[in-house]
Amino acid sequence: MRRSTAITMLLITGIVAIVGVALVLDSRRSVSGDRFVGSDSAATSQIEKDNPDYEPWFTSVFTPSSGEVESGLFAIQAALGGMALGYCLGALRGRRRAEAIIARASSPTPGQP
Repeated sequence: MRRSTAITMLLITGIVAIVGVALVLDSRRSVSGDRFVGSDSAATSQIEKDNPDYEPWFTSVFTPSSGEVESGLFAIQAALGGMALGYCLGALRGRRRAEAIIARASSPTPGQP
């Protein structure tokens, strides 16, 4: 087995282990109603619970009409971020390959002047 294949297999195993541990730890949580609530909603509900007279000092410019629209916008944001990250990684890899090809082409081969 090549070294890069072994490293890839170890990384995949690590990712599967991290996801598995997170799922096991999450399944032990006792609060079932707030399982998939985001941190913003959890913080807002805690603030309103601790300070009933609290009034927000800022309102959002745009408020999605429903939770589904909000989730869709979040998914689009995540997809755009993933595409930007993938493009950057691909560009860096392409640059490295081009540099390696140029280095190979410019280096003298053994036996030739």
